[in-house]
Amino acid sequence: MMKGWWNKITVIIWGSPAKLIAENEKIRGRIEECRIAGVEFTACISCADQLGVSDTLRELGIEVKPWGKDLTDLLQSGKHVLSV
Repeated sequence: MMKGWWNKITVIIWGSPAKLIAENEKIRGRIEECRIAGVEFTACISCADQLGVSDTLRELGIEVKPWGKDLTDLLQSGKHVLSV
């Protein structure tokens, strides 16, 4: 997004990275830079709830929602997905 290579980017936060984001100020700063550039961030509510970070992620402007079915549908649709 910052270099204009993509029209839309959505980062799905899944599992333990949710806790890392909630606790690490440097990572939160980078996420904010990306959000300003137009990158969308969303997190799996089940993962975030289990890690006790749902409220913190919401405070950071990250959407927190159920992702199980939607992610499965996305993966099965053949759309581009990069998993790290």
